[in-house]
Amino acid sequence: MEFLEQDFIGNSLGQWGIALAWALGGIVFGKLIYFWISKRMRRMAAKSASQLDDLIVDKVEQPLALAMVLFGFWFGYDHLHFGAEADEFMEHVFSIAVALDVTWMAARLVDSLFGNLLTNAGEKSDSTMIAQLAPILRKTSRSTVWALGIIMAMNNAGYDVAALLAGVGIGGLALGLAAKDFVANIFGGITVFVDKPFVVGDRVQVAGVDGIVVEIGIRSTRINTLAGRLVTIPNHKFTDSVVENVSAEPTRKIRLELGLTYDTSPEQVEEALAILREIVEKHVGTKDDTIIWFSGFGDFALNISAIYYVVKEADVCLTPGAVNIEVLRRFNSAGLNFAFPTHTLIHEGTPK
Repeated sequence: MEFLEQDFIGNSLGQWGIALAWALGGIVFGKLIYFWISKRMRRMAAKSASQLDDLIVDKVEQPLALAMVLFGFWFGYDHLHFGAEADEFMEHVFSIAVALDVTWMAARLVDSLFGNLLTNAGEKSDSTMIAQLAPILRKTSRSTVWALGIIMAMNNAGYDVAALLAGVGIGGLALGLAAKDFVANIFGGITVFVDKPFVVGDRVQVAGVDGIVVEIGIRSTRINTLAGRLVTIPNHKFTDSVVENVSAEPTRKIRLELGLTYDTSPEQVEEALAILREIVEKHVGTKDDTIIWFSGFGDFALNISAIYYVVKEADVCLTPGAVNIEVLRRFNSAGLNFAFPTHTLIHEGTPK
């Protein structure tokens, strides 16, 4: 057919027709793939108990459809010729387009799967750290995939990727030095999340601050001090400072010192020791690990010492207070007198 052999921009009309047919076929096949995945594959994935297949189907349908369109245009262009330079340029264009399409699909999959994983982890954990880490980790993973995909595309296009990476590395080093404190805080937050030296509600002592943890963030942690002030501490402090978790202690050690007057008899001292032991050991807020002894002869009193432990579930202030009240009541009932500093003045006579 002479009509199809007519030349148009360096190619016959027949070649243009074949190229157009491939392009239209790619578009039609891409739409068919899209609708097939949207209808049939979604329905099959919905029947399974796992959400993984639903996520995969949702994220691959558009990139796969675009891939069919690109291949249709590629095979169509293969029937046309515009010279060696133009053909080489178009080959690079199609290589870059395919690499970016693959990267798009990979980024969608990684973002979706990573987000689903973090969501499930957040539902199983009471920590707010995951909720704050999730957006950063998702963006980081997605950006990493795109960076690798762009590098692959540029490499396919014939660019010197090594030289480009060297320049990016120098810029990244400068940026890293400028943002080292921010990065240190981020890693400090991750360390707190992983090691869990404390959780929200614990009383901690760090860098001279003593208080209750009210919020653990990705960059900083907020502590409500015992004075009622809200203090924000950068998370890197928790990696290079000693952190004391007061709430994690199983018991709180209490030392009690009593002084009896010097006219107290040995029998009364023994009675005082027995009363003190009974009070401490029978209190519900104390642990059965008590040391009570007659500790010595002071300047103004016979000293009695006691060491006991308040359990974690009891109030560390009210328990010793209740013990002290009961000691005062029982000692007064038994006629045991507490000593206080006294001075004796001896008059040798009236001076002449």
